[in-house]
Amino acid sequence: MDMGTMAERQIIATYRLTRATIQDLCVLLDPALPLGNRNQHAIPTEVQVLSALHFLATGSFQVTVGMSAGFSQPMFIQVLTKFLNAFVQHLQSYVRFPQSTELPAIKSDFYAFANISHVIGAIDGTHIAIIPPRVSEQVYRNRKNFHFMNIQLVCTADQYISHVNAMFPGSVHDSIVLRNSSVPQKMEQLQEDRGWIIGDSGYPNLRWLLTPVRNPRTDAERNYNEAHGRTRRVIERTIGLLKARFRCLHISGGSLAYGPDKVCRIVVASCMLYNVAVRHSIPLLEVEGAIGPDQLPQRGEERDGEDEEGEDANSKNQMIQLYFQ
Repeated sequence: MDMGTMAERQIIATYRLTRATIQDLCVLLDPALPLGNRNQHAIPTEVQVLSALHFLATGSFQVTVGMSAGFSQPMFIQVLTKFLNAFVQHLQSYVRFPQSTELPAIKSDFYAFANISHVIGAIDGTHIAIIPPRVSEQVYRNRKNFHFMNIQLVCTADQYISHVNAMFPGSVHDSIVLRNSSVPQKMEQLQEDRGWIIGDSGYPNLRWLLTPVRNPRTDAERNYNEAHGRTRRVIERTIGLLKARFRCLHISGGSLAYGPDKVCRIVVASCMLYNVAVRHSIPLLEVEGAIGPDQLPQRGEERDGEDEEGEDANSKNQMIQLYFQ
């Protein structure tokens, strides 16, 4: 497995990155991949990186092993584990919440969707199917007996992932995932900049989180909901593109046959690599049928937000009256 004679388009289709970005990745990870510099049976760093990328792109370790001369399944699992452990250490360099200096441009980009001011991110959760874990299996299972992780993502208007939380089992409600993530603290720190995150009705009313009006009664509320929906679609598109680029996360690739901790690292690494593709404008090639609704059961019927009461709801109501009459 190497890129030697491959055309650039073939590299992108196979590994989801360009030759140059893969080479940069090899340089970054070479010191942390000891299998690449031991003895005559060593696996070069580039082969390790390409093998991991191919698995993330396809979701099939059998195909990846088949492409890699001399790889056994246990060896590939070892290579993948070392790649993930090394790469996720660089998370802060690849997935970064907006800084104050970046906010004006981000707000402007979001405003262009539907004229909602001061939005700096869109949030949603998505399910990643896993095999039933041996420990605490029930907390990963829904009432239709699917086992999954509940992944929280925040993105900017250009579909860059600015936050990922992949630690929670699928039975945990999105509002609880949010409460126990770093997002509330980060948003409180940005309150001087009046930043909003936009999310669906599964999230609570917070002074920095815009959710839809559950039962709109006025034209202003209906106008707001329409603008809210148009703006929030960016996170749905981002999730679709993430799963299309890295098919290991899509249900069509089957359940990830690893424990929750390793699945968490697979998700985080995929988000990091997805951002590389976004920042370098790398096209998504030859991935048919990957973009679209998850084939897992829809969560809408299970998502109950908090009541629209108190000061947090008032912030949203005041904005609706000011801007959507």
